[in-house]
Amino acid sequence: MRYLLAIDQGTTSSRAILFDEDLQPCATGQKEFTQHFPRSGWVEHDPEEIWQTTLETCRTALAGITVNDVAAIGITNQRETVVVWDAETGKPIHNAIVWQDRRTTDHCARLRKDGLEQMITQKTGLLLDPYFSASKIAWLLENVPGARERADKGRLRFGTIDSFLIWRLTGGKVHATDATNASRTMLFDIGKSAWDDELIQLFGIPASMLPEVRDCAADFGETDPALLGGAIPIRGVAGDQQAATIGQACFAPGMAKSTYGTGCFALMNTGAEKVISTNRLLTTVAYRLDGKTTFALEGSIFVAGAVVQWLRDGLQIINDAAETQALAEAADPGQQVYLVPAFTGLGAPYWDAECRGAIYGLTRGTGPAEIARAALESVAFQTRDLIEAMKADWAGAQDTVLRVDGGMTASDWTMQAIADQLAAPVDRPEITETTALGAAYLAGLASGLCPAPEGFANSWKLNQRFEPRLDDERRARAYDGWKDAVRRTLGAIGQQGRA
Repeated sequence: MRYLLAIDQGTTSSRAILFDEDLQPCATGQKEFTQHFPRSGWVEHDPEEIWQTTLETCRTALAGITVNDVAAIGITNQRETVVVWDAETGKPIHNAIVWQDRRTTDHCARLRKDGLEQMITQKTGLLLDPYFSASKIAWLLENVPGARERADKGRLRFGTIDSFLIWRLTGGKVHATDATNASRTMLFDIGKSAWDDELIQLFGIPASMLPEVRDCAADFGETDPALLGGAIPIRGVAGDQQAATIGQACFAPGMAKSTYGTGCFALMNTGAEKVISTNRLLTTVAYRLDGKTTFALEGSIFVAGAVVQWLRDGLQIINDAAETQALAEAADPGQQVYLVPAFTGLGAPYWDAECRGAIYGLTRGTGPAEIARAALESVAFQTRDLIEAMKADWAGAQDTVLRVDGGMTASDWTMQAIADQLAAPVDRPEITETTALGAAYLAGLASGLCPAPEGFANSWKLNQRFEPRLDDERRARAYDGWKDAVRRTLGAIGQQGRA
């Protein structure tokens, strides 16, 4: 038996899942790590803690397995999160700045005021937003003492989390990333599939800091034998949402998946066509295999599963995420409460970094059940926002069946709510850990253990299909109320400014 090890380095935890040669999971290690919030709107991680939790989970997953039986490692990671480290010492110069972080809002606003957003979008497919990596790198260079000087001397390296892990795993021998992670930095021309000199200069980032960009299934070196008990080839890399797209076998144009983790991310395969959105979605690299790029439309929601964490840790009305389903079922059907979870602003299709969360429709009779239902429904409404925008952007987006994955898909109630709002089927696969599965498949593809994409697609198995049940009138009424709640939330900043 040959095995594939998938490293799934996420926003709140690091995981390692061992897959057998039939791509069935057989061992798992997982460990949460600390979230740092130094100021309002700032989110950081300790890169050393990420590294240690990654190493520990790999060792846990590999326990009892002979390292020589592991064909390859695949890495998938939280995207856009930035680490800058010293090439000589290997030590980070600062905490990692997380994708959720909003500290560079003013920087992005200045560039937008200078009329640069259209140019950036044409090259990168991205909107000018603090979400992406470039302005975060620029902040580190300007605010960490001595960073600019060291960068100009060629001593510093930048990486998204995959690059940082590759550097550490290979003992500093490989500084590389893949095309999907590169496409999220706002420094990468996705049409030319190369770093863009104009953007690098615009953000003041020395080219020597940037990793080499490789295919998703490629040679990323091998691990230092001292780390895991032997040298293991690293053969697959993709950002978490692209890895989930691959794990869901969305290889044909028009296929779509939505992953429900901390946030919610929907990707739709558009094939070789680079569709530039007119509805504030992103154009991104779905994957690059054998030098050929496949593109996708993407909608990003900042808060999905995180809203359930807020019910648990913030409001303290639940002890476990599983309790939300029973609460939602017990909620008063005569009340329509809306929760707009803009804790760190709103993502697609609104892209408002300044607005903050709000609850509408509260009465004296509103309690934990109604708030829990509103929290779960917010995920369904936001998913519909994304799919509606995709349909408006691209003719190939019509009549799409949505494949879903991630921890939140364990909630049948939420999946049914999504199907009801989309008026379309929602398919949950047998293996819901599709992010790790996608990383393992890429490693297996590059090492000759797994078949071509068409063969892998044939192995995808359905666990449950959720068919829409809500009639058109109730569906429209609920969604109209959601859109009104969002409008009020987006308008709150302007009203405060006039007060």
